[in-house]
Formats: sequence, C-alpha cells, structure tokens
Amino acid sequence: MASAVPLTETQSAWTPLRQPLFRALWVASVVSNVGTWMQNVGVAWLMTSMSPTPIMVSLVQVAATLPVFLASLPAGALADAVDRRRLLLLTQSWMLAVATVLGALTLAGKITPYSLLFCTFLMGIGDAMNGPAWAAITPEVVSKGELPAALGLNSAGYNVARAIGPALGGLIVAIFGSGQAFLLNAASFVAVISVLYRWRRVPRQSMLPAERVVSAIGTGLRYVRHAPPVRAVLIRTGTFVLGASALWALMPLVALRLHHGSLGYGFLLGSMGLGAVCGVGFLPRLRLRMSVDALSATGTAVFALVMLLASSQPHPVLLYASMLFAGFGWLTMMVHLNVAVQIATPFWVRARALAVYILVFQGAMALGSLLWGTVAKYRGVPFALDAAGVLMLLGLTVVRRYPLESAQGLKLDPSSHWPELSVLSPPEPDHGPVLVTVEYRVDPKDRHQFAEAMRAVGRSRKRDGALQWGLFRDTADPWRQLEMFMVESWVEHLRQHERTTVADLEIEMRARSFHVDQEAPRISHLIFSYEDKNDTEEKS
Repeated sequence: MASAVPLTETQSAWTPLRQPLFRALWVASVVSNVGTWMQNVGVAWLMTSMSPTPIMVSLVQVAATLPVFLASLPAGALADAVDRRRLLLLTQSWMLAVATVLGALTLAGKITPYSLLFCTFLMGIGDAMNGPAWAAITPEVVSKGELPAALGLNSAGYNVARAIGPALGGLIVAIFGSGQAFLLNAASFVAVISVLYRWRRVPRQSMLPAERVVSAIGTGLRYVRHAPPVRAVLIRTGTFVLGASALWALMPLVALRLHHGSLGYGFLLGSMGLGAVCGVGFLPRLRLRMSVDALSATGTAVFALVMLLASSQPHPVLLYASMLFAGFGWLTMMVHLNVAVQIATPFWVRARALAVYILVFQGAMALGSLLWGTVAKYRGVPFALDAAGVLMLLGLTVVRRYPLESAQGLKLDPSSHWPELSVLSPPEPDHGPVLVTVEYRVDPKDRHQFAEAMRAVGRSRKRDGALQWGLFRDTADPWRQLEMFMVESWVEHLRQHERTTVADLEIEMRARSFHVDQEAPRISHLIFSYEDKNDTEEKS
C-alpha cells in the first residue's frame, strides 16, 4: 500500500479558492448549475402539463442524455485541438441562445411537446460539447498539489446547486411559470461567459497543423487503450457507477415507501448533497492517513452499506442521516476518479481521455439504472438495493488489480528528448505511412530482460500514435535487435516528437541501458514509396 501524502498548505480543502481565476470560475459554475437544475424542473413540469404520458415524459431524459453519447468524443477531440477557452465561450453562448429561445417560445405560448424535446436536445448538445473542455481546464488554473482539493470543491459546488436548484426551480415554476425559469437559466450562462471572456489564457504553441477531428478521436482512443493507468480509472469507474446507480435510480421509490412523497425525496437528495459538501473539508486530512486506493475503497464500501441499510426500511431519521454518508462516499469516489484520469494524461490528450471517462460514467449510469429498475420491478426495491450493494462490495476486488495509485507520480511534462529529424527533402505532412526503425546492440544473454523493457517502450509508441510496433532479432547476428514502428503520416510522426514526456524518457533509458555499443542506437525513417498494385489485385 502506498504511503499517505504529506500534508501541505496546498492540500487544504479551501486553498484553490485563493486563486482568483479558480474562484471566479467556481462561483460562475455554481450559478450556472443552479440555473440548469431550475430548467430541468421547468422542462419536466412543462412536458407533464402538455403531454402527461409516460413515453413523452421519459423522452425528456432521452433528449437530455443522448447528446452525451453522440458528441462527447468529438467534443474531447475539439478541446485538445483548439483553444479551450474559445470552445467554452462558443458552447456557453450556444446554451444561452437555446435557453433564451426556449423561454421566449414558452412565454409566447408557441411551445409544443416536440419543440420542447428539440430544444432540450440542443441544450444537451451544448452541454456535451462543453463537458470535456470544462473538466480539462482545472489543471490549468490550479497547481498539481491543489488539484484534488479543486476537484472536491467542484463536486461540492455541483451538489450545492443540486440541492438549491430543484427547490428554487419548483418555486419559480409554481409562481411565474416554466418560461421564467428558462430565461433565468439563460441569464446564468452570462456569469460563466463573463469570466471566460476576461481570462487571458496562454495557449500551447505548436508548429504543426491542428489534428482533424476524426483522426484525433482515433488517437485519443488509441491512447486510452495503451495507457494502463487510464484503463484502470475507466474500469474502476464502470464497476463503481454500475452498482451505485441503483440508489440514484430507486431513490424516488425509497421515498415513496417512507410515505413522505416528493418532500421526502427532496430530503434524501438534500442529505446526500450535504454529505458531499461536508466531505470536502474531511478529504484532505483523510489523505494524510490513507492511500488513494484505501480511501476510494472506503468510499465504495460506505456507499454500498448505505444501500444495504436503505433496503431494510429503517426509521426515516436514520435513513436521512445515512444519506449524509452516501454523499461522502460518492464525493470520495468522484474526486479520486477525476483526479486519477487527469493526472494520468498529458495536456495534449487530456480532454479526449476525459470524454471517454464521461462516456463510461454515463453509460454505466444508464445501464445500471435500467438493470436495477428491471430487478426492482420483478423482485422488489429491497432486493435490488441489496443486490447492488453486494455487487459493489464484490467489486472492491478490482482495487488491487486496477489501482488508482498507478496514476500517481507520473512525470508527464514534455521532455522533447527525441533527436531532431535530419531529412534531405521534407515529405508533405500527409504523406505516409512512415516506418521508423531503431537498431540496438544487445548482449544475447540479456535478450529476455531487454525484451521485457521494450514492452513498455512499445506501449508508449502505440499510445502516442504508432499503428504497429514490433521488436525483431537478427538470425545472422544475435547481438542485433531492431525495433520497428509504423505511423499513419509524416505529420503524425512529428506529433510523436512533441508528445514525448519525462516518463517516456525514463522508459527508453531503461531499455537503452542494454545497448552495448558506444554509439547511440541508429534511427532510420522510411516513408511509403510504392505498392505493387498488380500484386495486390492478384492476392485479392
């Protein structure tokens, strides 16, 4: 088990708020999230008023969540390819415009069930395009030591908005109508746009052209596939959310069993939100005494035990109190999963990794809600909660195999240690594929240790853009080892040079320690020149 992180001033729960930019963004996001929850209440009530059928009411949730699955990956690719501040200004302005149109249509009496669904879908597109870029800017506005506290504050702010927004939205809808709630949500985006507009962000400079969106998506997925720390986060996210989704999905039915109606449901949500907010102050001190994996396992166990308690129909006061602990467990997992995926990815691919994380999170939430709703229908709510709680406890077995600790201490700062390319006639950027070879001289008795070290090198090559990678030994010269990898194009290989990190340097130095020649390994770059089409036709 990893040792606990020593306490420093930067690990205080509230330290990130001393940063003016983070503080302004945090306040603006809380205001915006309150507006979003108000709009959610207004949309749900408006649809219920116009078309109170189960299918139409359920389509509201479909229209809100479908854009996440359609737009998250392109949004992550865009956030890595363009200036994130400008992208956020665009998405926030988009949502402001949609909310304004929705409010105007509603006040004018021109809204219909289908136009409401369409506007909800458009709002979801804006939110999906906004998500990866918004999550990716947090490491830019706080230091690495402040990142866990900053993400904890972000989660607390979201929970504050979730506690205030629905109640305020319900009050406004009851007094003034849904149209006013929509317009207030539109006004909430002005706060975020104002902060982003004043932010003088220094963009990362590159001499290379921006990646195309489709290619960038493939690159991001390839990175996730070949980065074990990121895969560990995704597996841990899926296993936790799949079980935890039961409580979120069945909480209205838990409240119904209390005979407290919508007020009881509000109290349950409010208790969870309060537990999450209180947890912000405790997490930094708990990180003093526990490793990341021990703390995340504790959060999972606490959440699972609350579900087991909820299934036994305890006294309402005990149930409301237990929801405080559920909120703490949820916050603990969300903060550590979010921190892990952010520190496990370098700047150039961070938004794409976050987009995949969002997809896994939302997919597990949707699948889990469907699963536990079906179980509850045929076996009852208590059985479904018990089954989900036991599943979460069994899921703790993945902690050792997929530790979040694997993301700690990664040195992902750019190293630029690859030698400058020497070419007589530079190819066109899109020419390719490119074959790169690296020739080593290795003592035959060290062949197996060298191959083991080169496995890590191969992962880094494929993670950063190589389509194929292999290590070959010469049958005529047992000392000669040849590494070969292929890249899609010349510009993609140039991007590989920019993507190298200090961690990559350490991996390569371990492999090169087996190289016995006094001269450095010989590197060659070969670009695709000719394909025998006749031979290809004969084979086909």
